[in-house]
Amino acid sequence: MSQVVRAALVQATWTGDTESMIAKHEEHAREAARQGARIIGFQEVFNAPYFCQVQDPEHYRWAEAVPDGPTVQRMRELARETGMVIVVPVFEVEQSGFYYNTAAVIDADGSYLGKYRKHHIPQVKGFWEKYYFKPGNVGWPVFDTAVGKVGVYICYDRHFPEGWRQLGLNGAQLVYNPSATSRGLSGYLWQLEQPASAVANEYFIAAINRVGQEEYGDNDFYGTSYFVDPRGRFVGDVASDKEEELLVRDLDFALIDEVRQQWAFYRDRRPDAYEGLVEP
Repeated sequence: MSQVVRAALVQATWTGDTESMIAKHEEHAREAARQGARIIGFQEVFNAPYFCQVQDPEHYRWAEAVPDGPTVQRMRELARETGMVIVVPVFEVEQSGFYYNTAAVIDADGSYLGKYRKHHIPQVKGFWEKYYFKPGNVGWPVFDTAVGKVGVYICYDRHFPEGWRQLGLNGAQLVYNPSATSRGLSGYLWQLEQPASAVANEYFIAAINRVGQEEYGDNDFYGTSYFVDPRGRFVGDVASDKEEELLVRDLDFALIDEVRQQWAFYRDRRPDAYEGLVEP
């Protein structure tokens, strides 16, 4: 039985308003489905601009409930329509004063499977995220979807190996990494960290970055989204660094067992020796 999963991701330019941004992603999803994709993921806070370039209370208006807010409910309908699993990153409000950088995971039948909340929150020029978001508090969930076991790790999280490893220990076969990272800040790391993490943890990663400039700052989001396999190899070409793009790629999940049997990193772990890693 084939273990090949056709997967998709979208790197998008900001349209200027939420309605047209969501509509654009719906059309990308429908096109991915026409190409046979069974799962798709979007970029960090996909239905909004990257407002964290500034610190301004007006931007709390982008927040909504998960899963009961309008965007996630609309994406549940889209999942039912297309028969795809959808990874939906949004700005979440849980209650007054409790805000998170979140991704909802929706199964191919429209069922809401749960959420991941970004653990590591940056606070540097152009990325003032601590102004808006509390650190994630729902652990490292791996969702049992129609295509396999899927995890999420959001943007700045990617610099921290501990979460990548926990997702692997929790059974992830594919991890979506929705991001918003700008030219000059992390370009060198962008094509280094996720392939290295895919190798270290022996699963597939979908690395998604925004593309273009937006009205709230001078960050130049450089796209170059990609899929990478458990050997650290790009699956097909990397996306453009300037243009919006939908990527659809075939991921052979049989490679995961092959690599884990050959390299045996999980066998040779030494958790008994790692106590110092979690000391404050």
